[in-house]
Amino acid sequence: MKGIILAGGSGKRLRPASLAVIKQLMPVYDKPMIYYPLSVLMLTGIKEILIISTPCEIDRFRQLFEDGRHLGLNISYEIQKEPNGIAEALIIGEKFIGNDNIALILGDNIFYGYDIDSLLLEARESVDKKGGAYLLCYWVRDPTRYGIARFDRNGNLTKIIEKPNNPPSNYAITGLYFYDNDAVKVAKGLKPSKRGELEITDVNNWYIKKKRVGYRLLKGGFAWLDMGTFQSMLDAQNFIETIEKRQGLKIGSIEEIAYRKGFINKRGLKYFIDLYEGSEYGEYLKRVLRDED
Repeated sequence: MKGIILAGGSGKRLRPASLAVIKQLMPVYDKPMIYYPLSVLMLTGIKEILIISTPCEIDRFRQLFEDGRHLGLNISYEIQKEPNGIAEALIIGEKFIGNDNIALILGDNIFYGYDIDSLLLEARESVDKKGGAYLLCYWVRDPTRYGIARFDRNGNLTKIIEKPNNPPSNYAITGLYFYDNDAVKVAKGLKPSKRGELEITDVNNWYIKKKRVGYRLLKGGFAWLDMGTFQSMLDAQNFIETIEKRQGLKIGSIEEIAYRKGFINKRGLKYFIDLYEGSEYGEYLKRVLRDED
């Protein structure tokens, strides 16, 4: 399975801050926002990753990650010329995807929870073994702002309704989607919605209609945060600060994950320790290395 991070968009809701730097490169507590979705793909065991961004910003991501080799990854880059919808990422990434299955994650999403590795591997294995799609659903207070899941009496997912006036549930579809290779074909067959975008909800509903979708409700112990507004970014900052200070662990530390997953060795981790010398982050990686000895 390969991974795609969609890190584009115009960032209108974050102006004027987003006039200076794209949202996904803004700091969220102690690391760039994109570290969090990248860490999710890494926890899923994915090493081949495509970052899609705007023509103006794509080189900034290249400067940050290069080809990903220092993280034990293979990172490549593509451009989304206009914000034409999430599903367009599957079309832009067609050559990168090839004949593989795909995990698509939005560049402003954070996932956190106990044993999240097992949850992510469950999603990956479901698609790798059975095909179809696998979605994660999260309870939200304001379901009119999201794509919302509708279930039948037996708990089957029957439809996703985008920003419904009369929500059928409070469960939103999160910004992490696992698909078999048919997703590319499905995306290429979509017509733009009324707002002129290729909607990922239409891709998901295709799989639902074909009865080829699995899902998991993220309940107690898991957190999903999407950072599309200043308030949601502040909430994410406060959440991460609280967890990291109380537990002494870092959320979204791609260097630690690369080391613990065996993507890099001790020498590879020491490279980052030297790079971050003098920072709290560097001291944390030193502790990671000491704890392994």
